[in-house]
Parts: sequence; C-alpha cells; structure tokens
Amino acid sequence: MDLDQKMKAYQGGSTGGDSSNIPEPGNPTYTEAWALVEAARRMATVIQYGDLTKIEDKKRLRDAVRLNWRLWTIFQAELTVGESRNHTDISEDLRMDMLTLCKFVDNHTIGLITDPTIEKVATLIDLNRNIAQGLLASLQASASESQREETEQSDAAEFESVGESI
Repeated sequence: MDLDQKMKAYQGGSTGGDSSNIPEPGNPTYTEAWALVEAARRMATVIQYGDLTKIEDKKRLRDAVRLNWRLWTIFQAELTVGESRNHTDISEDLRMDMLTLCKFVDNHTIGLITDPTIEKVATLIDLNRNIAQGLLASLQASASESQREETEQSDAAEFESVGESI
C-alpha cells in the first residue's frame, strides 16, 4: 500500500479528510479543539506513513506544518486584536500564556521548515493534542456545571410546587 492509500485510509477514505467531521458553527471552543486535532492528524499522517527523504513527503509535511502555523497565527491574532482581547472570557494570565505558546510555535515551525525532523514535528503534534484536550475538558466541565444547575433549578421548582400543595 503506497502513502496515498495509507493516508486515505487514515483520513477516513477521502483525500482531504472526512468533511462530515467538520464541527457545526456556534461552538468556537470545540471548533478550535477540532482544528488543533486535525492539524496534528495531518502532521502525524506524514511522519507515520511517509519518508522524509522523499521530496513528495517533505512537501506534504511542509503543507501540514504550514496549516498548523496558520492556525496558531489565527489564535495569536485573536488574542492580540480580536474579540477575546476586549472581553473578559479569558484571564490576562491565560492570554499571555497562550501568546507565549504562539511565539514558541512560530519559532519552532521556522526551525522545522528549515530542518525537518520527526522529533520537531512530534513536538507540535503533542502541543496541539494537549491544548485540544484541555479545550475539550473545559467544555465537558462547563456542560456538567450547566447540567448540575438545571437539576438544582428543577429540584427547587419541584420542592416549591410540593410546598404549595401542602
């Protein structure tokens, strides 16, 4: 099986990934986590099934790394001039930590493009997966909190209706 076939199998059977997995609009945190995982997956596909001594695979890796770099540039722009800069949805400490990560990704990516190694790619893959995991965990925690609040409100309303009937 050649690299193209392996990549298609890894990507769910289509050349550009399975577009049915693209998240619906309306949940930016989930979309960011999905984008990080997708970029990590594309980089991992090349280093898992490719051969970095071949020009074609180097180009595939370069394209995947550039996609990841663009994603982190979007994060950086949003943190410096976007809506999150003017809102209190994230703390100043978290914003600065994320900007530091963006700077790291910039510098690391430049080094990776000039001298591609599996270890350098793995660093970006791990970073993306860890940030995505944190984003998804925050969504899960938020959903659990919302469910708990709904249950408490429902219990309180039921208690009030029982009290009125006595």
